Amino acid sequence: MADGEGQDATTSLFADEELCEMSGLKRGTDFVEVMCGCTSHRYGDAVGRLRVFASGDLEITCDCTPGCHEDKLTPAAFEKHSGRETARKWKSNVWVIVKGDKVPLSKTVLLKYYNQALKAANGAHKGPNGRPCHRDEFVHCKRCNKERRFRLRTKEECRKYHDAVRNPNWKCSDSTFERVTCDDEEERASRKVLRGCSRSPSCRGCTTCVCFGCETCRFSDCSCQTCTDFTHNSKS
Repeated sequence: MADGEGQDATTSLFADEELCEMSGLKRGTDFVEVMCGCTSHRYGDAVGRLRVFASGDLEITCDCTPGCHEDKLTPAAFEKHSGRETARKWKSNVWVIVKGDKVPLSKTVLLKYYNQALKAANGAHKGPNGRPCHRDEFVHCKRCNKERRFRLRTKEECRKYHDAVRNPNWKCSDSTFERVTCDDEEERASRKVLRGCSRSPSCRGCTTCVCFGCETCRFSDCSCQTCTDFTHNSKS
């Protein structure tokens, strides 16, 4: 039986008849939640709760053991956490229970918004030259705490920014895109507003300049969760 709390706010996500046979169905103010799981031949079933958001985001809270505190896992991370031997196919390996049967996510309506978001990320974020458009980003120096701008126009520039974000001790002296030291002044706030959106110079973030993942800003040789998930999902 679906939880009635927030039902009106999520009616547009999925029709009742699309979800009524799924186990553990709950509706929140901006998501729907169902019971999910992934089966390992060695460890058996790992169960969890999958939340589906209209943005396309998928989050799983794992309930595999009473002491497990893993939450907000991506399906790919949940698949790996479960010990599934043939990982990297989470759309087929992660399942929900429909009418008492385990049904792969790929055969349900639950990936509708995820697929739409993935399609948008691969095609909608285009600049005037037809390439994915990425706005400039900033990273704080660990030593002086000043923000330094990173241009993200090429794959090489995106990689430099990506590696800087992953480095908790990044300093101005680590910069390879321009000569900058901790003694240099930080950009004025009025200048920081201009971040390279092709639609509007003062844009605060739109579908033109904000990319959620593409071949330019994700890297198959990087082991971070963001890149790993993108690589796995693009092959699915």
